[in-house]
Amino acid sequence: MLYIIGLGLYDENDISIKGLRAIEDCDEVYAEFYTAMLQGSSLSAIERRIGRNVKVLGRGEIEEERIPIERALELDVALLVAGDPLVATTHTELLIDAHRRGIETRVIHSSSIISAAPGLAGLQAYKFGRIITIPFTSDNYFPTSPYTNIGENLKAGSHSLVLLDIEAHRNRYMTASEGLRYLLKASEKLDDDTISGENLAVVIARAGSEKPLVRADRIAALVDEDFGDPLHCLVVPAGLHFIEADYLVEIAGAPRAVVERMIL
Repeated sequence: MLYIIGLGLYDENDISIKGLRAIEDCDEVYAEFYTAMLQGSSLSAIERRIGRNVKVLGRGEIEEERIPIERALELDVALLVAGDPLVATTHTELLIDAHRRGIETRVIHSSSIISAAPGLAGLQAYKFGRIITIPFTSDNYFPTSPYTNIGENLKAGSHSLVLLDIEAHRNRYMTASEGLRYLLKASEKLDDDTISGENLAVVIARAGSEKPLVRADRIAALVDEDFGDPLHCLVVPAGLHFIEADYLVEIAGAPRAVVERMIL
């Protein structure tokens, strides 16, 4: 039996009671933190919370050696992952592989930035378009597709949830400011003004913590701010319902003049 268990958004207390009970029934407990990491926790804190020792697996051990699959051929195995298990393609592939090899599986869901960010931003979830990820760039690598995809969402009247690249094994996490600078640079590179310093953006930091940061303003006003510890993500809103507009002003601190011109 292979259990894939979501740990939630921020710390060791986000795991569900259902997840804890499943772990009690398992012979071995593994975790992977290369797709995401709980920023408000640590391996030792997670082990104390669940009352079990946890072996952390690297990318190769999961995607190539398939250790959770191999062990689940004979034992009940839990794989703990940050967020919700099936947001990452890696975990979907594990389920496919397990099914093909006759291994029974169970997924225990948890909170995810995919659902938390729209709510924290005060925006209606059904109005979101394609989810975008901005990768780390370099002198030889600067894809413009994230910018283009956000532009397509805007043209369709859809909000954009923008995830920011992480390299958890290097303790490297893109900041909201870096993501915003990417958008401005891509705009310049493409000679396109769909997204500019005048666009409204929402910064969300440390979702799931006791005091998450939610800050909305023009990109030009946000780009040089320090939003503190990771994880960060962005939302680029399209046209707004008046309740969305009120939330952005009252809760996220958006300038009323900027928001009012976006009300549909």
